[in-house]
Amino acid sequence: MVEIDDVKLLFDPFISGNEAAASIDIAAIKPDYILLSHGHQDHILDAENIAKQSGAPIVSNFEIASWYQGQGIDNAIPMNHGGTVDCRGVKVKMTNAVHTSSFPDGSYAGQPAGFVVKGKNKAFFYSGDTALHTDMQLIGQSECICFAILCIGDHFTMGTKDAIRAAEFVGTNKIVGMHYDTFPPIEIDHEAAIEEFKQNGFSLKLPEIGETFSV
Repeated sequence: MVEIDDVKLLFDPFISGNEAAASIDIAAIKPDYILLSHGHQDHILDAENIAKQSGAPIVSNFEIASWYQGQGIDNAIPMNHGGTVDCRGVKVKMTNAVHTSSFPDGSYAGQPAGFVVKGKNKAFFYSGDTALHTDMQLIGQSECICFAILCIGDHFTMGTKDAIRAAEFVGTNKIVGMHYDTFPPIEIDHEAAIEEFKQNGFSLKLPEIGETFSV
């Protein structure tokens, strides 16, 4: 969850199915909006429960948001690539991602995405699950990105080398890592990853579960 301009945005909540996050109390999570990048279970598992308990709208592509509307979340907000949604003054733009997207039952969940989030004085990029792609250069050309939340676990997404290139494309040297350690195929060496980013002139933050920090 990222708080910007007093608006709390929760991205891709996968908590109850993650043994490493057993200490997190889902009932205490109160976002203003829930942003879903794609339909895979490890990104949407707790979205419905958190949306219903908090009243937070789910913001996602047309297929995912429409599916949640059918589950009784009437305030879900459908959008699509290139479009922007106003979240109480914070602008959320949907960007391209190179990945797959389906609901846990295998049905179609639209195309995967990332998000550029722009507040009054700063903007950041959330990559979603993605491979490296040159469309990221357009983000750096159109916005001043303060920091980027990038997948770094490899195997299903970018690894560290491609994430470093992605950071170059979007024009920031501050990276918050995501999509690592949840499952054995994406376990990483933390010290080695931080050092690799450092050697290339970038700062990599690998948050502890439940940690609060400022960027």
